[in-house]
Amino acid sequence: MKPIYLGALTLLGSIWGASFIFIHVAVVSFGPIPLMWGRVAIAAVALTMLGIMTKSIPNFRHYWRQFLIVGTINAAIPFTLIAWSELTLSASLASILNSTTPLFTAMIAAVWIGETLTWRKILGVVLGIIGVAILVGGSALTLTGSLVWATLASLGAAALYGVGTVYASRNFIGLKPLETSIGQLFGATTVLLIPMLLTLPNEIPPMNAIGSLLALALVSTAFAYLLYFYLLMNVGPTRTATVTFLVPVFGTFWGVLFLGDTLTAGMLVGMAIVLSSVGLVISGRFTKSKRPPVKLATGD
Repeated sequence: MKPIYLGALTLLGSIWGASFIFIHVAVVSFGPIPLMWGRVAIAAVALTMLGIMTKSIPNFRHYWRQFLIVGTINAAIPFTLIAWSELTLSASLASILNSTTPLFTAMIAAVWIGETLTWRKILGVVLGIIGVAILVGGSALTLTGSLVWATLASLGAAALYGVGTVYASRNFIGLKPLETSIGQLFGATTVLLIPMLLTLPNEIPPMNAIGSLLALALVSTAFAYLLYFYLLMNVGPTRTATVTFLVPVFGTFWGVLFLGDTLTAGMLVGMAIVLSSVGLVISGRFTKSKRPPVKLATGD
């Protein structure tokens, strides 16, 4: 990989890893739903401006149902679940749990579209389950009911990303990546609108929370999608998928550096096992597929 592409991949991993920091800082002040509505709404406007300049505006009249569905299962609900989970989980732990997305994607694709579930993928899924158990059990947080529910919420978000990716692969064939992402973000904005209005914070959030929201929307969503598209076009989906390994590493690093998250030996072992399992699942996944994957960004 050329240095410019390696740099773009590293930057993307660091930006998506930072999204967990931004969420952690802002979610208490905004609340999970208003924060995520702000994220998707601001990012949708930003990407639409780019879409107008590049003539990549999606056909909303034809795809509005699909955009609402993918916006719900691939953005609105998982984004909100991650934000809610970070009321309990550290940003580091949330970022590592989110890296299980390829494991869920492999299982869902096997059931839904008949993608081959090889021994390598099965071993990866089993290792992933073991890794999550070690990761959560070895964290610095006390094992309580709240921790269990927050962990399940974070894993549920990863599972929904898998559902969203497979759904998109069957319903958005031929659309440009930017068109799909604009449609997804507007779908999520629409779905979250009423829940957002019902859960608005009682007072104006502080500036650090507002700044985190803007960074989350403009940097970790809109700009990150541009980097994602750039890599897909220049190095292909298989190499771009390796960003999965960078996001939890950067998420953990930023959490320790800026939030004072505690990194235990159990978390390091759990992360190593989870990332190894992801490596087993994504290796060769795109090259063996009978249809090219839809280039839909699901990163945080």
